[in-house]
Amino acid sequence: MSKNIVVKKLARVEGNGGITVEIENNKVKDVKVNIYEGPRLIEAVVVGKTPEEDLTIVPRICAICTISHKYAALRGLEKALDVKIPEKVHLFRTLMHFGEMIESHALHVFLLALPDFLGFPSAVAMVDKYGDEVTKGLLLKKYGNKIMRLAGGDRMIHGSNQIIGGFGKYPSNEVLRELKEEAKKLIPYAEMGIELMGSLEIEDYPATDTIFMCLNPPDGKYGFVGDSVLISTGEEVSVDEYKKLTNERVVPHSFAKRSTYQGKPFSVGAQARVLLLKDRLTGKAKKYFEKYYNEQWHTNPLYNNLAQAIETLYCLEEIPNLIDKMIKLKDPEVAKPNRTTGSGTGAVEAPRGILYHHYDIKDGLIQKADIITPTAQNLDDIERHIRVGAEKLLARKENDQSITLKLEMVARAYDPCISCSAHMVRIKRK
Repeated sequence: MSKNIVVKKLARVEGNGGITVEIENNKVKDVKVNIYEGPRLIEAVVVGKTPEEDLTIVPRICAICTISHKYAALRGLEKALDVKIPEKVHLFRTLMHFGEMIESHALHVFLLALPDFLGFPSAVAMVDKYGDEVTKGLLLKKYGNKIMRLAGGDRMIHGSNQIIGGFGKYPSNEVLRELKEEAKKLIPYAEMGIELMGSLEIEDYPATDTIFMCLNPPDGKYGFVGDSVLISTGEEVSVDEYKKLTNERVVPHSFAKRSTYQGKPFSVGAQARVLLLKDRLTGKAKKYFEKYYNEQWHTNPLYNNLAQAIETLYCLEEIPNLIDKMIKLKDPEVAKPNRTTGSGTGAVEAPRGILYHHYDIKDGLIQKADIITPTAQNLDDIERHIRVGAEKLLARKENDQSITLKLEMVARAYDPCISCSAHMVRIKRK
């Protein structure tokens, strides 16, 4: 006798996908993370386009990670064209990147993840009991949106102010000082998120060993850009060799490609960054990590939620120092390319993990583009942690409703960016 348990809409995850867990004789037979959204073929669309046109196209891959796609593309294109950017450009790009991290992490931690842990179906349902937390999460998100809009030229999504070699315009020192003071005021809100998430019971059902990867910031600080990748196995690999790290392949149950490293699943994202760069954390962010750290951070993906909360605080603490440096510098001229033919790989840490943009350019036109997103890298590990979780929950004889919710929590913990639509989780019993 077979039995299906169906959740028609897995809320609080972007995109049109699903999870199917097949169980036979009370054992897990198969786990599939299905991505139903059709390929948009962005990499083919940009072939024959100029680098400037590419910058207006690739951020359309994702409205949530629009800054990360823009930034990764800029880094790849500027490497290919041999563009040397001034210090203030780097600082402003870092600020815009922090804005996206704050916006995305605040949305996920306060409004998408916390309802699961607190026993609510949505953030709206939390308002009566946790209205202050929801409000402060929204204020953090609003602040991140404000920075993104500023960087984009008064346009938060798909802004056109970020250009090869610099920016079309820079914010005034008055505006920067306002952002600095606002960041200071929001620090207690980020602390509230960490303390609330850190106080919750995090079950160990999906815990299993995995490999973590993140970029190695070149300045020895905690950060979200780099030209090499740190791996929890102790290796370090240049982003130019990204194909050795990702090894993309196609699976029949998904439109999204999959990645493994040396034949094994791996994870990217906030949890990977915090674990691999933990010694570089500073200020209150470092103290909170030390307070809530335990060995499960290395095996349990549910800790990605807490890692995101810590990174939100880190960004807010860094912004005042970043702005102080920006104010001291004059607005530079746009840096010009030194060639029209070349190849370059740009990598940044999107909120959900490493994002690669590779370009081959000839005579000023793109000949080839290759884009690998964090969620595509995480999908194999999501399936593996769901399988481990399902096996343990079945052994504990939990009911199907409890198993379904807890497996959804594993998927949500990765904050997967599929797009924005309905989701389905199905448990098939035979």
